[in-house]
Order: sequence, then C-alpha cells, then structure tokens
Amino acid sequence: MASGDDNGKNESGAKTSANRPVVTRFAPSPTGFLHIGGARTALFNWLYARHHGGKALLRIEDTDKARSTQEAIDAILDGLGWLGFDYDEEPVFQSARAERHAEVANKLLEAGHAYRCYATAEELEQMRAEQRAAKKPLRYDNRWRDRDPSEAPEGAPFVVRLKTPTEGVTEIDDAVQGTVKVKNSEVDDYILLRSDGSPTYMLAVVVDDADMGVTHVIRGDDHLNNAFRQLPIYKAMQTIEDGWEAPVYAHIPLIHGADGAKLSKRHGAMGVDAYRDEMGLLPEAVVNYLLRLGWGHGDQEIFSREEAVALFDLPAVGKGPSRFDFKKLANMNGQYMREADNAHLAKLAAPRIAALEPQFDAGKHMTLLIDAMPSLKARAKNMDELAAGALFLFRQRPLPMDEKAQKLLEAEGAGQILSDAAARLAAAPDWNAELLEADLKSMAEERELGLGKIAQPLRAALTGQATSPGIFDVLVLLGREESLARIAHCTGADALDTDALAGQ
Repeated sequence: MASGDDNGKNESGAKTSANRPVVTRFAPSPTGFLHIGGARTALFNWLYARHHGGKALLRIEDTDKARSTQEAIDAILDGLGWLGFDYDEEPVFQSARAERHAEVANKLLEAGHAYRCYATAEELEQMRAEQRAAKKPLRYDNRWRDRDPSEAPEGAPFVVRLKTPTEGVTEIDDAVQGTVKVKNSEVDDYILLRSDGSPTYMLAVVVDDADMGVTHVIRGDDHLNNAFRQLPIYKAMQTIEDGWEAPVYAHIPLIHGADGAKLSKRHGAMGVDAYRDEMGLLPEAVVNYLLRLGWGHGDQEIFSREEAVALFDLPAVGKGPSRFDFKKLANMNGQYMREADNAHLAKLAAPRIAALEPQFDAGKHMTLLIDAMPSLKARAKNMDELAAGALFLFRQRPLPMDEKAQKLLEAEGAGQILSDAAARLAAAPDWNAELLEADLKSMAEERELGLGKIAQPLRAALTGQATSPGIFDVLVLLGREESLARIAHCTGADALDTDALAGQ
C-alpha cells in the first residue's frame, strides 16, 4: 500500500498516553512450528516489556481451526520456554473469545460504524473481473454501504463490513519505520463478521489487543498495511466504550537469507526446534544472535540476558532487513559453549552421546564427562560436535579407527614410536599432564623429532581419530591403565608390563 500525500484530513494513530504501563504481546498462529523470525519478534516484545518494567503477554491466534493444531501449540510453547521467555499472564487463546469479537462487531453495527453486506459470491467475482479488466485495484466497491437492508431478499445471508474512512489520509508514527501515511481511499470496507457469524482475523486482533491493554504492537513489517485497516476499529470504538486507545506500532524489518531474499526453507533451518535438536545450539546463543539481527549497541556482539534487558529499546532497531548468517551463528554458539557451565553442558550432551555410543552410561560416566568438558568444549561449535568429540572416552577396545587415524598408525616407524612412548609413559611416577608432556618432549628431543611426530600416532591409538583435545589432556582423562592398554592394542602387544617398561 503506497504512502499518500498530505491532502485531506489526517487520522492519526500510534500515540499512547505516557502514564500507561507498557504491555506487549507476542501472538503466533499455531499452524506450524515457531518460525525463527517469530522467535525474534517474541524476543523484541519480551525485551521491550522487561526494559520498561511492563508486562509481556502471549496470545495464541488459533482462529484458523482447519490449520491450527495442538501439536503446533505445544511446539510454540516449548520453543518459547527453551528460549527463556516467561510471560506475566496465562496465554490467551483467540478462539475462546469469538463471542466477544462478535459483540464488538455488533456494537459497531448498531452505532452505524459497520453495515450488512448482502453481495453474493457471484456478484463479488463479477466485480473483481471488471476491476481486473479495467486494471484497477481489487477492492470491495461499497455497494451495500449506504443501501437499506430491506432491499435484500428475505433471509439472505450477509457479512458485516466496517465503514472505513473514504477521504483524507491516515498517518502512523511507527516507532521503527517513522511516519507512514496512507490515503484512506486505499483501504476498503473489509469484513468483520463472516456470513456464518464468525469473526475475521482483522477484527479479533484489534479486540484482543484492546481488551488485553496492549500499548505496543511490535511485529514484522509485513503487517504494516494491517495497521491502517485496524486503526479505524479503534477510532470507531472510542465513540462507543472506554479502553480503546490505539497502541504504538513498531514494525520491524523481516529477516533475509544470505542471498538477500526473504528467509525461507531453502535457506536452512526455519523452526526454533531445529536449532535445538538438529543443529545442537544453546538457547542463549540463539537469543543473542537474534538480538543482533536488526538491533545493535555500538560494536558489542555478546550480551547477557540482563544486559539485553537494560539496553534494548525500539529507537535502536534498524529500518532495513537483516541477513541471517549461519556461520556467524555457529561461531557465536561456540563462544557461548566455551563459557558455559561444565555440568550443564555435560547434561545436555549426554543424550547425544548415548545415541552414538551404546557403552555410554550417564549414571556411571557423568563425572568423567564433566571433567572432560574444559577440553571438549574448546573445540566444539555445537552439541553434536561436543558429543562426537567425547566418544573416545567411552568406547571399548578395540577402538573404531577413522581413515586418517588408520593411516597415522600404518605410517613408517609409527609402531616403534608408540612402543617407545608407552615405555616413557609407563615409567612416569605421576600421571599428570605436565609430567607426561615433559617426558614425551624429552623423547622427541632425543630422537630429533618434532613433538607432533609422537603425538599424532599416539592420538590415533588413544582416540581412534586424527583430531582430539590436547594429547596430554586425553592421557589424563583416560587414565594410566586405559591409556597404556589402548597403545598396547595398537602395537600388537597382548598387554603392557608396566613394571618391565619402567625399567627399560
């Protein structure tokens, strides 16, 4: 809908009294998963309410009974909980308020702000065909706006339409987009109640926002046109009953993919559940990344939840779309993992490890997993990488070898290096990283080798992989007995006589 000029009377909206406590609402439609764009909208609403000491409310817009499902409702609530958004009241279900929506429509009808339209489907299709032929905008032509209902056939079905202003300009001072103007002639008399008496989305949204005391409607800018259709309901109801002050509108730009197109399934994961379950990300990292999509505070990238609440406000939200960068999100998640509590990470990783390694027993192995976290999390950007990196700790001999590890073990001289290293390690008076490192460095110097020439086959023998945490951390985590037994298996020895080795 194009911006209008300044001719005619202005219908101004989006002003709210300074003494009204802030109330925001997130209002998803439960026809599918919680979209990542919806999650950012929920975040901005939640932060704005918390920043201003107001209320954050949740409304489930489930009026589309054909597409709304309990599974989707559960997924939305689960996703919001995972992201850490709490709400100040129980969720409002829009479908339960149909009687109230109809009540408002009938009040508008009785007061002359709405009217019955008896146009048939065939008449409306002919109207649109004529408009298409004339290359005119497809809008209802107000044919029943001023007609007497008695002209309709007795018992004929009808819808209730809102009488929208036909002249002048409506102006909205949007908290993100700035001043936006639309000619009132561009907004047609849209339907409030269908012929079966059920309310339309456009009516239900306004009634619910008014009854819930919403002061700020923060949503995607794809809803900007809707604001110009919703404001006339507020204006009309202000003449009928109290409590109909229009909210401040804040329409935030949509999220685009790296190619600049609107974010869609082809760009990758869309639902919040995929970021948790399939991508293995931490909610704190996802929230931080979403915060930086369209909002900023200088060059700062990482924000605690407390900092975000303290700093977030609408003036810092940009007008242009943001581009979603999965690599940047992964890097941010890696930063959060490195700072995360070790026991918390271990608890999150345990089910993923168990799915990959049947030998893993959370009851028996959790202490070891927690001890390993400082080494494991330094190398991981998501929970799957963390789980995969931990598998060597819990596998039984003989270890499965990846291709690169097998090549390291088959390299010329690798067997002798492992045997000599085993002797050095077995002779160590104490099993700690510093002492073990000193012993193997000494061995490397004596043989005029780089430490890597010893560490690489040793890593393959101990983990079955060519990459792992630091080799000395690996030795300590596995312990003396298991470490030497794994090396012995790779050198073909039945067992290592540690006393004999120590005497070599």
